[in-house]
Amino acid sequence: MSEMLVGILGFICIIAIVVTLFKSITLPSIAFILFPAILGLVLVIGGYYTIGDLGSLIKAGFNSTGPTAALFVFSVLYFGIMTDAGMFDVIIGKLMKLVGNSVIGVTVMTAVIALIGHLDGGGASTFCIVVPAMLPVYKKMHMRPTTLLRIAVLAMGVLNLMPWAGPTMRAASVLGIEAGQLWNTLIPIQIFGILLSLAHAVLAGWQEQQRGAGLNGKLAQEEGDVDVTDAATAETANELARPNLFIFNIVLTIAVIALLIWDQFPSYVPFMCGVVIALLVNYPGAKMQKKIINLHAGPALTMCSTLMAAAVLMGILVKTVSHGDTQVLSVVACMSEIIKMILPSFLGRHLPLVIGILSVPLALAFDTDSYFYGMLPVMIGIGEGFGVPALPIAVAMVVCRNCATFISPMVPATLLGVGLADVDIKDHIKASFGYVWVFSILCMIFAIIIGVMPL
Repeated sequence: MSEMLVGILGFICIIAIVVTLFKSITLPSIAFILFPAILGLVLVIGGYYTIGDLGSLIKAGFNSTGPTAALFVFSVLYFGIMTDAGMFDVIIGKLMKLVGNSVIGVTVMTAVIALIGHLDGGGASTFCIVVPAMLPVYKKMHMRPTTLLRIAVLAMGVLNLMPWAGPTMRAASVLGIEAGQLWNTLIPIQIFGILLSLAHAVLAGWQEQQRGAGLNGKLAQEEGDVDVTDAATAETANELARPNLFIFNIVLTIAVIALLIWDQFPSYVPFMCGVVIALLVNYPGAKMQKKIINLHAGPALTMCSTLMAAAVLMGILVKTVSHGDTQVLSVVACMSEIIKMILPSFLGRHLPLVIGILSVPLALAFDTDSYFYGMLPVMIGIGEGFGVPALPIAVAMVVCRNCATFISPMVPATLLGVGLADVDIKDHIKASFGYVWVFSILCMIFAIIIGVMPL
């Protein structure tokens, strides 16, 4: 089986997954297993892989998504315990007093928290900070959780340009320069992006106002007040509330977040320790602890199954195997070669511009490693043939792709974010894709204006 055919089959697989999710034909976990499994069997039948290769690829996929699955399980448990104990009720009350009935104030606050929370460059940990803190406020004010996610992912995409963040480090390693050196080039674009993300937050708040969001808005009058706890569980919530432990729970949460930012342990370790301490202090006794865990088992299991299914997708499409001394191109690498072949030669001189425009759609099909370690060297090679320097190509790929990082189903943190917000990934993509694409193009135009990228 030729590499071109493998690449074509890869594109068919991605398109099938996206269409299936957008039409709500099945659950993401089923789509992430079904279509890559069919692709894998076709590649085995065609002789591109062996059955043993297929098993190795899926195992490698689990190695990449397993830590995120562990993070999700323990973060759901931790924030669930904090919600049961009533910590967020107090925080929400303070936030509501601070912003009053200002929907725009809520959206701007969301962007600021996301910008600060993503200073460590970790998408999963940022979602764990932003979504649990702000989602109850959004529900209280009749605002859409998809708006919360869109504001967060745009702010996170801008902060992802930091030199210790994955995309910048990957691009710098391909270029053979220090990540800090590349970041120095990106700083003006990052500042512009931060301002743009705050402007978008204001726009998002205005849009929610126009819908009738707010404590006294049209939606509140039509639907009544929204309690962040269901009426059916109100009695249970009162029973589980631990107002006398508020200070302890706040200190514990700050410590967990500080450990995340310190980044000396795998990101799930702070939450594992946090869950243990929170349960022992807030709910002593095996019977009560079992009750608390059972309360949050459903959401954790649902999202964990999606992440495990994504391991099949990541393994078969992204990972590589070797036959003796020869490394077999991954499916995504074959897809990159097709893009290289079909790119019209007259566009070669404007390669950074072409890459910038296409980066957001391509982000839905390529994970971060494949995009930078697979496509970037290919694009640099194409650019050399047309006299285009490598740096502008790398800038285009880093800046424009970063905007779309956290709407891509190929990024495990995206699945974590939509799970925490209780939003279908198709709804997240639908609500965010257009804004993210425009956002990335505006950043690209700014880069052209300041001379970082050529036309």
